[in-house]
Amino acid sequence: MLAPPRTVVRREGGLYALERALQRRGFRHVAGADEAGRGACAGPLVAAAAILPEGKRGEIDELADSKLLTAAARERVYEQVVKRALAWSVVIVPATEVDARGLHVCNLAAMRRALASLSTGPEYVLTDGFPVDGLGVPGLAVWKGDRVAACVAAASVLAKVTRDRIMVEMHDQFPAYGFAVHKGYITDEHSAALKQHGPCAEHRFSYVNVAAASGRTNRPPRARRPVTPQPVLFDASDTASLVLLQTPGGTVGVASGDQPQPSPSVGEDEAMEGEKR
Repeated sequence: MLAPPRTVVRREGGLYALERALQRRGFRHVAGADEAGRGACAGPLVAAAAILPEGKRGEIDELADSKLLTAAARERVYEQVVKRALAWSVVIVPATEVDARGLHVCNLAAMRRALASLSTGPEYVLTDGFPVDGLGVPGLAVWKGDRVAACVAAASVLAKVTRDRIMVEMHDQFPAYGFAVHKGYITDEHSAALKQHGPCAEHRFSYVNVAAASGRTNRPPRARRPVTPQPVLFDASDTASLVLLQTPGGTVGVASGDQPQPSPSVGEDEAMEGEKR
């Protein structure tokens, strides 16, 4: 029995070449997944997934890796993705769940949830950087996928814009930290605010710099979090692991962390805290 011919995707083929090649092989609905906020030490982790239409209908002006776009361009692309995608979804994981379960566990779970929430089931999945198992369909982890595959770039924009909007709203609640400017990533301004004011309820206490600013050199217990009641970002049930809010053409959800796992020691998460997005 002859093996199927190899599919060669050339770099000069552009952002849509990989999806088009997969579609020619019979995978019509190719989903991309990406996240925003992995390297931030405050605010939620946000994962998103998107399926773009085949052909010209799926080509979006200015679409690129969200980190390469200006804030204004990201907003324009976001509106186009929401309008034109066959399906899209966003999952928001609060800082408390990142602390309770660990960054990498939350990242994988959020991507699975985002992909599972798509109103059109994917036939193939492209993820940015590392594989996500348990999807039930074939998939491929693509190095710098948000610069290689259009659907991953679309997911990156959905995640980034959603998270940036949350951080701007969070700035109104905690103006001392400058969240509207640095979006919770580690900058000189953010580090100075942490040193002066200590962490707030939206900081990730499992990150070493936040733990140090709280007065502990190791990971502080959850009880050391500020106890001032804070409004929730979305209406999440205490008993549901994910509350989905239906919107036209897409889904937004928030993970509520109904069964938090024992907190792991501060380890690999520390290396991610200096990431710039």
